[in-house]
Amino acid sequence: MRKITIKGLLAHKLRLALTAISIILGVTFISGTYVLTDTLHNTFYGLIGTIYKNIDFQVRGVAQFPTSNAANAVRDPLPDSLLSPILRVPGVEAADGGVSGYAQFVAPDGKPIANNAEATLGISFDPDSKISELRIVKGSAPTSSRDVVMDAATAKKYHFSVGQQVRVLTDGPAHNFTISGIAQYGTANSLAGVTLAAFTLPTAQQIVDEVGQFDTINVVTQPGADKVDVQRAIANVLPPGVEVVTGQTVQNEQTTSIDKALSFFSTALLVFALIALFVGGFTIFNTFSIIVGQRTRELALLRVVGATRRQLFRSVLAEAAIVGTVSSAIGVGLGVVAAIGIEALLRGFGITLPSGSLVFETRTVVVCLAVGVGVTIISAIGPARRAVRIPPIAALREGQSESDVPSRGRFLWGGALAVVGTALVGAGLAKPAIQLVGLGAASLFVGVAMLAPAVARPLSSAIGRPLALALGEAGKLGRENSMRSPRRTAQTASALMVGLALVSAISVYGASAKKSATSSVDDTVTANLIVTNASSSGSGNFSAAVTRVVSTVPGVTASTTVYGGQFEIRQSVETIRAVSPQDLSNTVVLHVTSGSEQALGAGDLLLDSTTAKSDDLSVGDTVPVKFALTGPSTMRIGGIFQTNVLIGSYLVSDSFFLSHYQDPLPGGVLLKTDNNAVQERVQAALAPYPNVQVQSRAQFDKSQTASVNTLLGLVYALLGLAVIIALIGIVNTLMLSVLERTREIGLLRAVGMKRRQIRTMIRSESVILAVFGAIIGTVIGTGLGVALVSSLRSQGITDTVVLVSSLLLFLVLSAVLGLLAAGWPARRAAKLDVLAAIAAE
Repeated sequence: MRKITIKGLLAHKLRLALTAISIILGVTFISGTYVLTDTLHNTFYGLIGTIYKNIDFQVRGVAQFPTSNAANAVRDPLPDSLLSPILRVPGVEAADGGVSGYAQFVAPDGKPIANNAEATLGISFDPDSKISELRIVKGSAPTSSRDVVMDAATAKKYHFSVGQQVRVLTDGPAHNFTISGIAQYGTANSLAGVTLAAFTLPTAQQIVDEVGQFDTINVVTQPGADKVDVQRAIANVLPPGVEVVTGQTVQNEQTTSIDKALSFFSTALLVFALIALFVGGFTIFNTFSIIVGQRTRELALLRVVGATRRQLFRSVLAEAAIVGTVSSAIGVGLGVVAAIGIEALLRGFGITLPSGSLVFETRTVVVCLAVGVGVTIISAIGPARRAVRIPPIAALREGQSESDVPSRGRFLWGGALAVVGTALVGAGLAKPAIQLVGLGAASLFVGVAMLAPAVARPLSSAIGRPLALALGEAGKLGRENSMRSPRRTAQTASALMVGLALVSAISVYGASAKKSATSSVDDTVTANLIVTNASSSGSGNFSAAVTRVVSTVPGVTASTTVYGGQFEIRQSVETIRAVSPQDLSNTVVLHVTSGSEQALGAGDLLLDSTTAKSDDLSVGDTVPVKFALTGPSTMRIGGIFQTNVLIGSYLVSDSFFLSHYQDPLPGGVLLKTDNNAVQERVQAALAPYPNVQVQSRAQFDKSQTASVNTLLGLVYALLGLAVIIALIGIVNTLMLSVLERTREIGLLRAVGMKRRQIRTMIRSESVILAVFGAIIGTVIGTGLGVALVSSLRSQGITDTVVLVSSLLLFLVLSAVLGLLAAGWPARRAAKLDVLAAIAAE
């Protein structure tokens, strides 16, 4: 049987090559994801290891709030007077303190560098090479208050050089500095795309408003010193609220933080890769089903000459295993190319990743082979079971096609899977639990695919009727071919059904998210102008001076400054926002449902209705809170307002906020004006602050939808692979159909059908298949999208929008893609030799 299996594969190379492409693409995506994330891990680990290789201990403030991400914990600054007693500790060779904060370079064209305000960092330059994380590659260290060291990546990208003047944004208007040197961060040109501006320690302390303070103090011990004793001695000279940890501890915290960030990134990409493989599974199942149907006589003859059912079953699965193994191996090899492609795709959507040498782990090979081969074998089990049910008597018949009568058991199983899948999706969205949603969606798709043959004949008839009227006899034959085998039609269309269902679901989510974002602004903000950070997302803080500047512009009648920060409430770390209540009614509508908006002025806390309901809180309740600067306390709930994603869940007055945070920077300013011409005057007043943008409400709405569009574009691009694999499935089915109907096509040509008509027949059949899958997919996807949006109401997605125009566009695009997919099979069918085709068995 082994020889028969190998010869069977070699005899039908074309039909299996198309099947292999589906597996190759899916496995390539998985392999590329692993290669990319392993490369990022290696790059970050190497960078962190280089930075902390000489640091024995770090002195820092104790984390103010419990957090699983110690690397980003909120900590109090240290008094610089701590440095002297630490230096006097026996065994300490060197120690130096440093600070970091916001500092953003301005490009020569006047625009701030880095489209994300969080990707900018100003630090103090440590001249001690044992402690400093920076390595000067050109020029020298900063020595005066007007010197700055720039990271090598920024200098290279924007063509800065040593001695050149550069503007730097800090807490105030931009100031001119001289580039004294260009440096690498460890061994990299930048810190994962973050721009670095390094100043002398006094200058950096002044820029980040920490004069006389340090964020951390790094310590290097003398050679041969007992580090345990040194750490204990350092701890003895530290005041309460300050701790000393090893450099390895800091390194571990940094790598753990990176692991968590990359884990989410890797999981997201793997989800799309598994979707592609899931779609490929439908193609494999359909291909092997058709192959078994075409080899009925061959398999029956094997039964006649003594082959057992088990041998036939193993033979079909062996073919699948060989195809899966070879395809997966090719996909693993193409992973390096895929990693480069994924990185380029993400870069095109504004996501910059650090570069490094590509890493190819053994785990990548094992997982990819296991998944690729596993999916192929599982998809071939159904056709293999069908093969063993072929009776030996079939060998004596001229032809034996697989039964296309839908079985009752198939419908029962399909209905059960669809119901279970729907229930799992509902449960997963309610919890939420993404694993249940994924499992439920897969079960739902398989169930619908099993039920689809029941509607394949009437739906294919309806779709094909306009084609039959427009294309004549060729269109009628294409329509009849689609109706003739409803199971095959349904199985072929199922792959595209999955892809279009996911695209439709994302379309509903995207339209709803955009509508909810604009509704939030329209329902909440009554201000005419909105001042935010000029980053692409509008997030990030800016100078406190901006508030003073815009409030004095002629024509501005009211202004509300918005702040934000972390605090702990009921032992949970959350984000709290603050506004100035004096002019709040002129700029914002809170929609208070209980309590009073005036409670803000009394120092009370306002909650959104979703949080109040989930935590069982009401007006008048007192809750325990904790702030990093002032410590634990309690707050009274003074009001509850309707949930709004722009306002957030917790709101206090700006005076209360400023008393619990040290010199916070505003995140936005809302302005009420008396005429439309004020926007130009506000923009002119803020010219010294290029990192700030002024938008009308309409412009702000547009920027909100633009960020959603960017995310949707990336998701659509990643889902595109699944659609491509589905189209390959259509090509595969049509090619196998042409081979199966060789004699039929020859007879059609013999009775006068032209080559052009043959091509039209195959193309019309492909269009019917594609539109059939698209109709079912858009219906299911729309339902999933509505369910997803409904589950996110507490997250601010308050509007449910189904764009009929988008769904119709998907149907039209599916028809066009079906037409393109039929190109090769149609040409092959038209080129068949008439006499050879008639003589074919």
